[in-house]
Amino acid sequence: MLDQATYTPRLKALYKDQIRAALKEEFGYKNDMQIPRLEKIVLNMGVGEAVKDTKKVKQAADELSLIAGQKAVMTKAKKSIAGFRVREEMPLGCKVTLRGERMYEFLDRLINVALPRVRDFRGVKPSFDGRGNFAMGLKEHIVFPEIDFDKVDEVLGMDIIVVTTSDVDAEAKALLKAFNMPFNA
Repeated sequence: MLDQATYTPRLKALYKDQIRAALKEEFGYKNDMQIPRLEKIVLNMGVGEAVKDTKKVKQAADELSLIAGQKAVMTKAKKSIAGFRVREEMPLGCKVTLRGERMYEFLDRLINVALPRVRDFRGVKPSFDGRGNFAMGLKEHIVFPEIDFDKVDEVLGMDIIVVTTSDVDAEAKALLKAFNMPFNA
């Protein structure tokens, strides 16, 4: 078993040792606090089938907890929508917010294990929001090795949002490229 006091995730060490210096030189920062860094990663699963069967949300939350290594929180409907048969406070999905060590571990597994397992993978579309945050979607959550393919009833999609401290998309893209995010453009 790893000693938690001395263990540092691989990508966190890479950031401290190489990426910070490279970004400081590339963008000409005067202060180390200006260098962009990862703030958090949010994983989200919307379960449309939850309207018919609420057990599917619980199963999705359990699977998301396995992927993230942290307990998932159920997301509930804010309003009732009769056309969609949704009632207020009905569970419709789940989410997890990762910070610190778990965030770096998840990003490492996403880039080096999960994305190469995606069928017909040609890179990730650089989808930034104008404020330095990156969002991507996966059609199948079964690309993560923590999920036992035989026990999955339904393949679900998931959203992954990487929040950085940068205010500019170019800096955030340079940060993620330094972590070897496979952008296709």
